Amino acid sequence: MPYRVEETERGLELWATNKQGKDFRVSDNPVDKIQHYKNRINNLYAPLIGQKCDEGKTSYYGLVTAGIIFTKEATNRVKELLSPLLSESAQKYVPIIGIDQLQDKRIDLVLRYSKRNSSEYMNEEIAKQLRGWLVEPDFAQVQRQPLELNAKQKALSTTRTKSGYRRIRGSAGSGKSLVLADRAANLSTEGKNILIVSFNITLWHYLRDLVVRCKVPGSKVNNITYMHFHEWCKDIIVEGGLELEYKKLFDDSHTHEEVVKNLEIGVVSLANKAINDIIQNAEHGQTKLEQFDAILVDEGQDFNLYWWNTLRRLLKEDGEMLLVADESQDLYNRAKNWTDEGMKEAGFKGGPWNQLDICYRTPDKLISYLKVFAEKYLPASNIRLINAESGMLDLWPANLNWIQVTSAKFLPEVCAESILKIPEVTTPDIVAYPDLILLMPNHGLGLSCVDIIKAKGLEVLHIFSQDKKEQKPKKMIFFMGAANVKACTIHSFKGWEARYMVIAIDDITDLSAVYVAMSRLKRHTSGSHLTVVCSNPKLRDFGITWPSFADHSLTRLESLKEIPF
Repeated sequence: MPYRVEETERGLELWATNKQGKDFRVSDNPVDKIQHYKNRINNLYAPLIGQKCDEGKTSYYGLVTAGIIFTKEATNRVKELLSPLLSESAQKYVPIIGIDQLQDKRIDLVLRYSKRNSSEYMNEEIAKQLRGWLVEPDFAQVQRQPLELNAKQKALSTTRTKSGYRRIRGSAGSGKSLVLADRAANLSTEGKNILIVSFNITLWHYLRDLVVRCKVPGSKVNNITYMHFHEWCKDIIVEGGLELEYKKLFDDSHTHEEVVKNLEIGVVSLANKAINDIIQNAEHGQTKLEQFDAILVDEGQDFNLYWWNTLRRLLKEDGEMLLVADESQDLYNRAKNWTDEGMKEAGFKGGPWNQLDICYRTPDKLISYLKVFAEKYLPASNIRLINAESGMLDLWPANLNWIQVTSAKFLPEVCAESILKIPEVTTPDIVAYPDLILLMPNHGLGLSCVDIIKAKGLEVLHIFSQDKKEQKPKKMIFFMGAANVKACTIHSFKGWEARYMVIAIDDITDLSAVYVAMSRLKRHTSGSHLTVVCSNPKLRDFGITWPSFADHSLTRLESLKEIPF
């Protein structure tokens, strides 16, 4: 295809002629694209460069080389075409390389400064900012590794009970979700149709990533549907032709309390009515109710019996139902409904829960603090204390920090400073920015903290909004694979895990949620990092016992340049 540069009313532009003889402007102009990429690097991935340039120190702009390489065309022909699109001064700093110079291995022409041993402008601080984006995130490394299950977990994931119903209970990090994911993968390879359901909107991304890591030799894992419970309800309601009734449940005429009640009961009642209508209409030749060979429910303590029994209506005859739960994470106060009598009504015909009691996620160093926290602040709860893996002491180093502040209004700034300091304190290990996780107690404080981080030049993937209608779509796209710092509420991160975390606690944060948030820290042989920033004075005595503790007074908070650790 012949290319050329033409002068138009918008200036010089790259044009081409297709096989049909039609002329068109090349919108994907390589000269414009590399300038865009370079500006993104200077302002987003190494914001110190952009800051220096904004201060008038334009020599810093040359720290990043942006060039154009054509692998199937000679250098002179490429330069002849593209040079008019570059100013005379820019041509000195934008290498244009063709196949001949690549074959000659002229790295000095591609990267002009590659043989320099020093630079007046490049420094360690800028280099470290760049490394944080170049190093592979921990999540990406883990995602390539197949799931590892111990003998007990494997026995649960590769067998079924006589009735098809199984319930598994275990503490945080004991492998409940791993068993669920592996069971789903095994059933999928048998040609079964599977539904995986959670209450948490953000959790299905995590569960899907776990299933992808389940390797079943010689088989392909598919036919798995991932949904959060209320989205499934909505789908059934719409399928049953009751969308108008659904919208009425959440229109502006309802108070907040009424909306909460409708989420708990109203929408599920409507889903059951829709199921009845679909079954009845199927008798007249209309679409049949979609049923599943297996329905697997994660974080079962978030469900009530009514929800569970509604899901059971979609189970095929002789199908499987799996419930995994941890009462310690009962943030919605629903686990109390799962009594022995209630279990019989839910399809479980007696017999004990399958127990997973050993934690394979949390660093041993943190487990001891979690036990103290549960015993001191949650004595009347159903906390299932975490038990460390025996014989594994000191294999999982953890940097634990507690910062006590005097008011919740200081949480955003201290949390922002803390998350930005993590890469500085993990030397010599390089932290990938997408591995940084920030958990805030509410959307208002979350938005304030995100604004501070963005002002520092970092992009943040977050779920925060004061408009509840905007929160759901943000949650739907929240996933660990995104190339951003991550931020959400404690409730939205329940079920997830991370190596580098900052958790904010205000005066009204539920103490059970505090426990759940801290238990999200994931162990690693190269170490993990957790900073808790707390404005609740009742937790100060607990924070003092941590390896690193700082108590910020009002005057101290005027300058946050020396966050400890």
